Amino acid sequence: MEDDSAEIELLEQNLNKTHQISKRMISILTGLDTRLVKLEKSILPLYTATQKLNQRSLNIDRALSKIDEVASSQEGIAVEEGLILRGPQPGQVEVYMDTLGRLNAAIAFKSSDADSWDTARLVETGAKKLTQLYTKLVAEGSSGSPPIAGLDFTPVMFPPSLLASLKPLVAFLRTLPVPSTHPSHPASQTILATLKEAQRGYADMRGTWNRKALETNAKRVVDRAETLDGVVAGKEFGTWVANLLRTAETEYTLLVDLAPLSSPSLLASTYDTLLTPLLQLFTDTNSSFTSLVKRSLHKYTFHALSTYSALASSQVQWETLLARRGEGRKDANELRDGTNAIRGVCLRSFPEFLADLKMAATGSGKGGELGVGLADFVVSAVQYLDKLPEVERAVGSALHALGDGNWKMGDGKQVGKGQRATVGEVSETVLIQHYVYDVITTTISSVTAVSRTQRRGAFGSVFLLNNITYFHTRVLLKPAHSGLAEYLSKPTTDALASAFRTAKAGYFEANYSPLMQALSEDREKEKVGSSAWKAATKEKFTRFYDLLEEVGERHRMAKVLEEDEEARKAVGEEAVKLVVPSLQRFTQKQREKEFSKNPQKYIKLSAEEVEKQIRSFYK
Repeated sequence: MEDDSAEIELLEQNLNKTHQISKRMISILTGLDTRLVKLEKSILPLYTATQKLNQRSLNIDRALSKIDEVASSQEGIAVEEGLILRGPQPGQVEVYMDTLGRLNAAIAFKSSDADSWDTARLVETGAKKLTQLYTKLVAEGSSGSPPIAGLDFTPVMFPPSLLASLKPLVAFLRTLPVPSTHPSHPASQTILATLKEAQRGYADMRGTWNRKALETNAKRVVDRAETLDGVVAGKEFGTWVANLLRTAETEYTLLVDLAPLSSPSLLASTYDTLLTPLLQLFTDTNSSFTSLVKRSLHKYTFHALSTYSALASSQVQWETLLARRGEGRKDANELRDGTNAIRGVCLRSFPEFLADLKMAATGSGKGGELGVGLADFVVSAVQYLDKLPEVERAVGSALHALGDGNWKMGDGKQVGKGQRATVGEVSETVLIQHYVYDVITTTISSVTAVSRTQRRGAFGSVFLLNNITYFHTRVLLKPAHSGLAEYLSKPTTDALASAFRTAKAGYFEANYSPLMQALSEDREKEKVGSSAWKAATKEKFTRFYDLLEEVGERHRMAKVLEEDEEARKAVGEEAVKLVVPSLQRFTQKQREKEFSKNPQKYIKLSAEEVEKQIRSFYK
């Protein structure tokens, strides 16, 4: 208990001390608070004045910042304006385009119309500078001397280095404001006019450049045509036209890539401008080629036919290409006009060729040694027929347009009339067969007529045999072109075979019939053994050998089938078989009848020697 009382007493003492300390702390804090109130009252005016000063300082800083910003902006505009006015510099084209793009985009955010107009004028200036660069690059790629590569022509490609520079430039030019995309842009109308002018310039430069590249080749084709085979010359002209088409195709692809204005209508009009020099070159070249043919149609017939075939085969590609010129020029077709012009010449060639063959019947067409060699018109007819299969498409088309049989103008028919109503029922192959038949029969008739103008029939028979055999062999047996057989109908082959048989029979009739008649016993009227019979027999032997000598002399002057060894030997064999057996029989029979005590005096040559002599005629 005592311990508890002691602890309680101790606690009371501590409590009292704590209470005294608390009072003392309260008194101190109360005094501090009073001092703070007094301090606040003293500082408050100063604090209020400081706040005003801070606000003023902040306003000053903001004003200075704005001034710096405006000054910086004005300096930037001045720099951009200087860059635009100087134009795109080498190595800085992208920077120039970026600057122009920013100026163009800034127009929408300008606070006043005046600012927008100023910037628009700057954009307009920049657009003109860029189009000038575009035109300069196009001019660099379309100048100088184009390479001359003969008929192995390759379109002159745009330099890859310039193309690499142009493509990004063209891509940017296509983003410039024009009325269709930026109707409210202040400079859109002027920029559109600038781009149109640049695009027209592109078309003019590329068109002129490509004409220059093709022009020398075109002149070469026309100049060479006078010395080349007709079919080859026509194919060369067709190759040149194909080169022109390739060039036009390549240029269209390039135009699609490089045109600043890529709308379909503007591309079409630009392409039309680009093609104009090329189409004019084609028209001029075709006119020169056609004039050459017209000057001597009989000489240049296959020039016309081969050219007609080449142009007709290019018509589809040409029409596809020209369709890109737009609706306004869809009816213009220079190739079609040129084809029609050469086609008209082809139509004339068929009746004129037959007329030339008929005129040859006057005899002016024959030639060769002593008038028995190959006639010029026969050789020409063979060459003509040899070439027909090479231009069969053109021949068939032209004959179809002419009408079946209308090429025989001398027979009372006129071109374009007659059987035109039913010509659609006849195939082109049949038409060619009909025409070939007329060519062959006309040639045979003219050769026969010329042979009859010879003063000595035997020479005429040699002339006829030489020409008909050559014609028969080269057309029917050994044609130079295997395709000719397709155009030899049965009436044609029959006519050739009949003419050959007739010519050969006429040759033997004129040259060997007198020999056979000399050996004939039809004229024996006297008795065998009588003096009259013996004299007649001696006369027959004498006449036979005299006639044989004449035949030999004739064959030395008039060569038979000089250019055809095989046919010549065949004729010689037939001559031997015709004469020698008859001579052998006649000689044997007369010897047995003892027509003379000295038969060797009249039998100058044995049958073997006669055979040898006849064979010598054909060596």
